[in-house]
Amino acid sequence: MSLPVLICRPGERGQALAAALREQGARVEQLDVMQLEPLPETPAMRQTWLDIDQYHKIVVVSPFAAECLSVALDRYWPQLPMGINYYSVGSATARILFEQLGVRVHIPPPKTGEDTSEALLALASLQTLNHQRILLVAGEGGRTLLADTLTKRGASVTRLATYRRVLKPPSPDLQACLAAGNYRALIVTSGELLEHLAKWCDQLALNQPLIVSSRRLATLAGTLGFCDLRVASGATPAALTAALAWNSHPKGADVDQGT
Repeated sequence: MSLPVLICRPGERGQALAAALREQGARVEQLDVMQLEPLPETPAMRQTWLDIDQYHKIVVVSPFAAECLSVALDRYWPQLPMGINYYSVGSATARILFEQLGVRVHIPPPKTGEDTSEALLALASLQTLNHQRILLVAGEGGRTLLADTLTKRGASVTRLATYRRVLKPPSPDLQACLAAGNYRALIVTSGELLEHLAKWCDQLALNQPLIVSSRRLATLAGTLGFCDLRVASGATPAALTAALAWNSHPKGADVDQGT
């Protein structure tokens, strides 16, 4: 039996990635180490939803954040207020906002090659933000780059955490698989998940191919001891599946197949 490709993306995005990999003939094992849980609505959160028409821009950092935002706006705003510009880090998040809210979403252009906060911050419409109110919809914790940079550019930023990430250990069988490096490749698109999984990766695993979705993650992986790194052209299933086809690329080379 062929060695499995290990993935750890939770929810529907994980299912989509697994399906794309299986279409290419890969055997897939889901590590199932992260669960996304909506946070209970607080009075402050409810007030933010009621005041949504006071914001000039809404920046949504992940697909699950987009789902949480869509549920809230559907509950409090049967008709969306006009004049708000929506932004997202990646195309998957933008697709959810378009499908569930019907809004046009600004995303980094495909030529940037990565779904990252840095690419979003390069957009011309986010350079000068004096006197603008921006709502940043995200999960608990995570990077502060977006909020910090937008604030430095003159915006008044409200960061609203709508969900939490709950980490748990892999199953005993998959812990053994990680320790022994008994897999074809490991695919990781989150720094939090990468640091979590590194706890079970012995040297054999550190020598196995690791596919990440950005150069920032590749840098983190190098500090954690991973030796065989491949940087996909983004975090979409298409980009990550393309990166798996490494046999035609030199070891450690970036894989840029587009999305």
